[in-house]
Amino acid sequence: MEIGATLKVSSSIQSAPRLFPTNTHCRRNISSSRFTSIRSSCSCKASLEDNRVLAVAKMSKKFSEDSEVFELSSLTALSPLDGRYWGKVKDLAPFLSEYGLIRFRVLVEIKWLIQLSQIPQVTEVPKFSDEAQTYLEGLIDGFSMSDALEVKKIEKVTNHDVKAVEYYLKQKCQSNLEIAKVHEFFHFACTSEDINNLAHALMLKEALNKTMFPVMDEVIHAISDMADNYAHIPQLSRTHGQSATPTTLGKEMANFAPRLSNERKELSKVELLGKFAGAVGNYNAHFVAYPEVNWSKVAEEFVKSLGLSFNPYVTQIEPHDYMSKLFHGFIRFNIILIDFDKDIWDYISRGYFKQITRAGEIGSSTMPHKVNPIDFENSEGNLGMANAGLGFLSKKLPISRMQRDLTDSTVLRNMGLGLGHSLLAYKSALQGIGKLQVNEARLSEDLDQSWEVLAEPIQTVMRRYGVPEPYEKLKELTRGKAVTKESIREFIEGLELPEEAKANLLKLTPHTYIGAAADLARSVDKFLGLVNEFDAL
Repeated sequence: MEIGATLKVSSSIQSAPRLFPTNTHCRRNISSSRFTSIRSSCSCKASLEDNRVLAVAKMSKKFSEDSEVFELSSLTALSPLDGRYWGKVKDLAPFLSEYGLIRFRVLVEIKWLIQLSQIPQVTEVPKFSDEAQTYLEGLIDGFSMSDALEVKKIEKVTNHDVKAVEYYLKQKCQSNLEIAKVHEFFHFACTSEDINNLAHALMLKEALNKTMFPVMDEVIHAISDMADNYAHIPQLSRTHGQSATPTTLGKEMANFAPRLSNERKELSKVELLGKFAGAVGNYNAHFVAYPEVNWSKVAEEFVKSLGLSFNPYVTQIEPHDYMSKLFHGFIRFNIILIDFDKDIWDYISRGYFKQITRAGEIGSSTMPHKVNPIDFENSEGNLGMANAGLGFLSKKLPISRMQRDLTDSTVLRNMGLGLGHSLLAYKSALQGIGKLQVNEARLSEDLDQSWEVLAEPIQTVMRRYGVPEPYEKLKELTRGKAVTKESIREFIEGLELPEEAKANLLKLTPHTYIGAAADLARSVDKFLGLVNEFDAL
């Protein structure tokens, strides 16, 4: 090994001698000039390294001193969803944020107290007057950010988020004597997960129905419109990246719309489940307090009153299987949209689409001519991020140690990440679609240079009329060879075919050999299936 190489990591000249062999013979073999050169090099490197260390130390000290300045903002958010992309995903915040979780916990706790007041056997909680009922409903409808902050303030003392909600409600109801008398029945016979699982289901229901599904439907219809608008425009197909039987640009768009629609339809069929069966799913405490009440029936009625489906067989937690199914549905939808993004990216690369430019926009920091397909790249990247998060959720959530552990609790706080990246991707794809302009000249140029694609219809007609070895004859004519309009016509004219069949083949061009592509593209709306009963959960 070179001695110089050994000394590369030396931080000071004092450490250099330790890297040399200790025997005298080796020392004598090192010339003084060579050693002097090494000492000089090491000193220089040590000086540079010392400067770097000092610079890093100063920067760290500066950041430490400025730590109070680094409050959450679009520039300091760790997730780009909460920073750079906040404007595009903020519609999910009322549902999938910490605020949303607290709001729905408050809703569940209040609705449960009202439910208890309607059970005849629970005489300790009489039926509420209209005034008290209105007061309780007002706590739900009027829940604000300041209320959520009040709950968080209580949580600092309790160190328990659900208990903080209970204490908050007791405080809020002190001024109403009718409710204050029974305020200990907030959270009656409940485990925290009774409240949480219903809150999470309601968070998802509202987020999907009000934000996610409308944008997904918009993507589907935008692609369907592309299919209709471009139905008549012939395009060279590519199989294995090679020239293949022509299609139309609209038909290629139409291929995606029903696929996306089918997944969207399946998502709306997923039952959002809820449990309300106490600490281990058996209503133990309920029956000790009120053994005469049919608690399973009460729980079912309560869960269904919230617009959810009831799961009667649970542990301490609702096992989250429906969430796994739901998130897998989003993954499949996203995978199809990735396929679309990649194809559009390739069409732009081939010049089939141009992109409308915006004043002042820059495509490359060094190449002024570039108009990059950034929207489809952004969509593709965020779909990948979304699927990574949703995939983890779908695999992890159905698994719990025995009755439960808290791993699901911390994981469920990340539902907004997977859905947020999905929402961002859908909006990016829509933005990209809005910038596309078809370049029919470029599409036509590709077709003009691909007369070999007519080998398929010619050999098919030859089969019909009994011409021997039709495939082999066309393979000899076209495979790996330059095929022109003239060579194709010459081949057709030399065939022993009925004159009408020959005339039809002579009329055929790569532009007209499109089969039913145009009709299929125009009729794709019939297969989307986005009818009212599939719109929402």
